[in-house]
Order: sequence, then structure tokens, then C-alpha cells
Amino acid sequence: MSGIVTAVSSNGEYTFTKPNRDSITLLAGLGVVGDVHAGVTVKHRSRVAQDPTQPNLRQVHLIHEELFAEVRAAGFEVAPGDLGENVTTSGIDLLGLPVGTLLRIGADAVLEVTGLRNPCLQIDNFRDGLLKQVVGRDEAGNIVRKAGIMSIVKNGGAVRPGDIIRAELPSGPHRPLQRV
Repeated sequence: MSGIVTAVSSNGEYTFTKPNRDSITLLAGLGVVGDVHAGVTVKHRSRVAQDPTQPNLRQVHLIHEELFAEVRAAGFEVAPGDLGENVTTSGIDLLGLPVGTLLRIGADAVLEVTGLRNPCLQIDNFRDGLLKQVVGRDEAGNIVRKAGIMSIVKNGGAVRPGDIIRAELPSGPHRPLQRV
């Protein structure tokens, strides 16, 4: 399974959106150089308030560009970086990957998928009503989260638009993604 990086984004300040960059640099065990969410322990404000010693399983946020077309059809204009992601992808089913999948990006970078992003009300502050587009329920009533996946950096390196993403599935039984 493979895809491509369509955009990369980072921000050194706590804001909902992240500006696009020509490239970002990943550091093993930390995240994106210069991004406010980089670190060994949690950096998301709500997580820090609960327990600042929790491991940071949300070092790098990835969203599939196909989501933008889906929400656009519902009347919402969303572009890469708007939802706070670091890496925007195309052609790879991020939401279908199991926990522990390795994403090899470009020449050196390797991410390990940890789980689903759990979108919050800040999405409605960005675009009123958007939260209902990225979190819903399936036919059985189960919550479906579509706002991307979270990962940790296993091997650092530069990531740029146009880089190929290769997914390496873990051995053994596949564990579906849960919110992290």
C-alpha cells in the first residue's frame, strides 16, 4: 500500500491551523522540528491538563486529502494544514491502517501509526458544523472518526510534498485504530 505526500505543515504556536511549508523535519521520538506538538510527553492542551506525564502518541498528525473533497461536497472549504495536520496525503487509506503500521516517507523518515485523531469542538470554531462531517456514526451506531491519524516518529528525516509513502503493516493480528 502506498500514497504520496501532498502538503506538509507545522506551527510553533498553539493555533488550530498550521501553515504549509516547503518541507518539515522529523526527529525520532519527538515529532516535527519547531512544531508546538513535538515532544516526548503530551503537548495537546487538554491532555496536558489531564496528565502532563503521558507519552506523546500524537507527535505527527496525518490527514488524507480525500477528506477535503468529501467535506467540500457538504459545503465546507478545507485545505491542507487547515485542520492542524502536519502531513496531508493522497492515495493511501490512512483510516484503514492498523495500529503499529510503519509509514516510510521519502528517503529516511519512518512514522509508527498510534491511532485516530479525536476531533474536538475547535473544528466547529474553524468552520461551524464541520465537526459533524468528520465525526459521525455508522449503520450500527458506532462512532466513526475521519479527521486523520496520529503517529510517533521512529526514524527522523525530511518530508516534502511529492514524497512517496509506503505502508508496512505489522505482523500478527491487526488491531483497528482507536482514538488517541
